Amino acid sequence: MDRKEQILQVARREGRVMVEDLALTFGVSAHTIRRDINTLCEEAKLRRLHGGAEYIEGQANLPYHARAVLNFDEKNAIARAVARVIPDEATVFISIGTTPAIVAGALAGKRALTVITNNLNAAFALSETAGNRIILPGGELRLPDRDLLSPEAVELFSTYRADFAIYGVGGIDSDGSLLDFHASEVQMREQMRMNARRSILVADRSKFGRRAAAVGGRLNEADMLVLDHAPETTFTPLLDDYDGTLVLAMETTDI
Repeated sequence: MDRKEQILQVARREGRVMVEDLALTFGVSAHTIRRDINTLCEEAKLRRLHGGAEYIEGQANLPYHARAVLNFDEKNAIARAVARVIPDEATVFISIGTTPAIVAGALAGKRALTVITNNLNAAFALSETAGNRIILPGGELRLPDRDLLSPEAVELFSTYRADFAIYGVGGIDSDGSLLDFHASEVQMREQMRMNARRSILVADRSKFGRRAAAVGGRLNEADMLVLDHAPETTFTPLLDDYDGTLVLAMETTDI
């Protein structure tokens, strides 16, 4: 098995690979590893991240456990930034995904929230706080993600008006279209956004340019966009045209 195939196996297993770690593992230079990663990216098997790459081969999403640890520090910074915006006693929609679940954990210190969510991980994160009201839809639990994408869930979100909708996304295309892996995910996300007084899209910068098959909604429809860092310069026009509140959680200055 050649080195590139071994790199791909590590990426498939771990969700991402880092240049310096691979250079030590294989006993070659970082330049050599970058060349291998560039080839795998050109073959649409990996996508570049700062200092490494993530596994994206095929149209399926990464396993939940891999997504949960991918860009973990960045997601925590995003979560803290969102928590500063949400007041006590707010009514909040929280979507599926690892970043919204981490945001839910950051909201655990808030008082008397009403949370409507189809993300069981988010519900668990908020369930330890006395005084919170947590509302879940019925239907079949999707494993291992621990979320619900049933018709009952769509109906639930259509019958509440939230102060805030906090939602993630599978990918952001170059024209600002929002992408997910299933049409039901798009439908759920859009229902939350339309029934909230203020919508907050949370995404680490690796979502820019990430491929997914189902399309619906646009980046500029979110009232607030919370990222870890600004994305690659290819996507700068999207941010230049964005009229909402942009927060770069890991940078000293918010735009």
